[in-house]
This record gives sequence, structure tokens and C-alpha cells, in this order.
Amino acid sequence: MSESTNPIRAARSPLKTIVIDACLTAFVVLILAIPFIGLKSDSVGTSLQLVTRWPLMFAVIGAMVAGRVLLNLWRMRPSAAPSAKGGKGVGATLSAWGGSHIKMIGVVAFVAAVALPFMPFSNRYVVDIATTFLIYVMLGWGLNIVVGLAGLLDLGYVAFYAVGAYTYALIATQLGWSFWLCLPLAGLFAAMFGIMLGFPVLRLRGDYLAIVTLGFGEIIRIVLTNWVDFTKGPDGISGIPRPSFFGAVFSRSAPEGVTTFADLFGIAYSSQHRVIFLYFLILALAGVTNLFTLRMRRLPTGRAWEALREDEIACRSLGINPTNVKLSAFALGAMFAGFAGAFFSTRQGFVSPESFTFIESAIILAIVVLGGMGSQTGVVLAVFALVILPEWFREFEQYRMFLFGAAMVLIMVLKPTGVMGHREPTIRLHPPGKPGEQPEVVQ
Repeated sequence: MSESTNPIRAARSPLKTIVIDACLTAFVVLILAIPFIGLKSDSVGTSLQLVTRWPLMFAVIGAMVAGRVLLNLWRMRPSAAPSAKGGKGVGATLSAWGGSHIKMIGVVAFVAAVALPFMPFSNRYVVDIATTFLIYVMLGWGLNIVVGLAGLLDLGYVAFYAVGAYTYALIATQLGWSFWLCLPLAGLFAAMFGIMLGFPVLRLRGDYLAIVTLGFGEIIRIVLTNWVDFTKGPDGISGIPRPSFFGAVFSRSAPEGVTTFADLFGIAYSSQHRVIFLYFLILALAGVTNLFTLRMRRLPTGRAWEALREDEIACRSLGINPTNVKLSAFALGAMFAGFAGAFFSTRQGFVSPESFTFIESAIILAIVVLGGMGSQTGVVLAVFALVILPEWFREFEQYRMFLFGAAMVLIMVLKPTGVMGHREPTIRLHPPGKPGEQPEVVQ
């Protein structure tokens, strides 16, 4: 009797597989945990002493093994079969639920974001963290145009972020222009640099495109560091003006002829006013970025991005010019990075090349990939996981990069398309059939 027809062996095989896999998992985690968790060097007086943390190490091993066993049990569960009436199964049902409720979730999230500064638990720290969260959300949505929609791997996105920040910093400090005049200029200059990057890489794809964009980002950072006469080099630019509210400044007192925000509304001065104003400013910028991207996806340009992402040869055969499509993706993605850079510059009041290293590009790209390329909601979830959670669990700060790498490995192994990797189609075709039938969605 073969193993497939023997009920005893068929029942034992899954259990045996789970046990062997759990043992291998325990062995691998043990090898990794000994240097990272089990052993720790600590200074005692003037000498260096080796401290062991075996209970913590074995607790981590046990948690990993238990997680692996649960994962295997989940994988071996009976899959939901399509119904007799032509149902699509559980996966399609969940996707349909998400598509029908995503607008309502977005409205609720927006209302919660507007009310956040006025919540009882809200303070300056909470608003600052939320502001940082929105900056990365805006950067993720901007890069999502280039990587998620157009399929162009960009490892130098932080360069456009730096261009926007330095554009506002230089114009505001040298010419004295206001933030509202410099904001569109920052986006314009960043878009110009996006086009400058787009022209040399029109014929490149995949890894080669990634290498060129990586070099472009490093070139921008090195220029900002070494052009001391123009950018002040490693010292950075300080004293960057803050934005005003229709001419009203956020200070306790103002020069003659200038109104303060507190006097304008007849309220007592508080340093919290400027923090809340900056929060609402980045919330508005992020909202505009989201609405613009969603609108572009439904226009011919957005559909051309998705066509280029899926198959460039087929895109050419349809009469679409890949040159214009790539340049538009680079320019628009860079423009939103420039807006975010200008906001970062006015929020910090100081910029230097150290704020625009490759690790920033890597984090923004990880946000897009982990969230799901092409998914706006996925970007928000990924930013929450990579920006907010580390702030809540600061006791694990020394393991931050380890956990970050582990999360990337798990996502790529379990769900390579990202957390919200479902791509909502922009065109729906009705199949030939009876009138009134549910239209078939073309992915």
C-alpha cells in the first residue's frame, strides 16, 4: 500500500513534517540567538565582562518555534473551496470587502487625524510623532507613483527630498521669501531633477535602474556636503523661517506691523499652536498627495503607468510612449518629495546632508514594498509599523534593525506582494453572458 493510500502514514506525515521543521527552526534560531541575545558585553569599572542571558534567549527560541508550528498548522488547514454557485472563495470575499469599505475606512481615519491634536491624551510629543508619521506617509505615496504604479525601482528617492528641503532653506534664508512662495518652487525644482534623472535611465530596467538611481542619490548628497560656499557643507543651514498663518506668526511677540497668531484669534499664546499648525499643514499636503494619486490612476496617464509596470513591450505595441510615461512618473514622484522636503526644512529650522543618507531611501522603499506596491492603504500600514511602533517600544531599540530585517524577510516569504498587495483594477470589463450578471474583474 502506498503512502498516499495508507491512512496511518497520511495522518502521521503532516505531524512528522511539523516536528522536523520545528527542530530545524530551533537550531537556526539558537545559532543566531547566541551572539545576538545570549551573550552581551558589559563594562564593569575599567574591565569588560561577558554577561549571559540564557533565559531570555530560550524564551525567544520558544516563541520562534511556537510561531513556526502555528504557521505550519495554518498552512495545512483545508482551503476554502469555491462554492457551487461560482463563488471565488474566502480570498476574493475579503478583497471585495476591502474594496467596498476602503472609502469609509479612509473617511474615519481622516476624521480621527483631524481630531487627534484635540484629544485628551494628546500632547506635544504625540503631535510631533504624528507629524513625522505623515511625512513618511507622504514620501511613501510619492515613491509609490514611481515604484508601485510605474514599476521603476528607485533607490535614490531621498535626493528629491533633499532638493526640496535645500530649495526652501536657501531661498528663505538668502532672499527672505515666505514658505508659501517657496513651497511650489521646491516641488518644481524637485520635479526638474526627477526629469534630469529620468532621461539617462530611459533604457534601463530592474537592477541597472536601481544602481543608477542609487548613484544619483549619493551624488546629490556629496554635492550638498562639498559645495560649502553654496550649501554651507556639513555645517548645514540654520535659522530657516517658520511658516505663517496668513501673515500671522507663531510667536509671543511680533515686530511692528506683524500680527501674532494668538492676537489674531484673541487667545492666550501657547507654543503648542505652531506644532498643531505644522501637523495640519502636513496632513493637508499628504491628503493632496493621496487624492492626486488616486485621481491620476483613473486617468490615461495613470493607466499608462500600470501598463508600463506590467509589460513595456506590450505598452509600446499599444502606441504608448514609454519615454513620456517614465518621465511623468519620475517628475510627479519627485515633486511630492520636494513638497515634503520643504515642509521638513521649515519644521526643523535646520537642514544638513546628514538628514538625506541612503538609509532614508531604503526606509521609504521598504515602506512601499512592505505595504504593497501600488497600495495607498498599505503605505499607511507600513509607516505605522516602521515609524510608530519603534517609538512605542523603545526598550527594544537595540534590536530595531534586527526586527526590521526580520519583518522584511517574513513579508517577502509569506506575502511577496506586500501587506496590501491587492491591485485594484482601473478598468472593469463585462463578460459576455446574461444581462445583469456580476461583471468579471480584470486584474
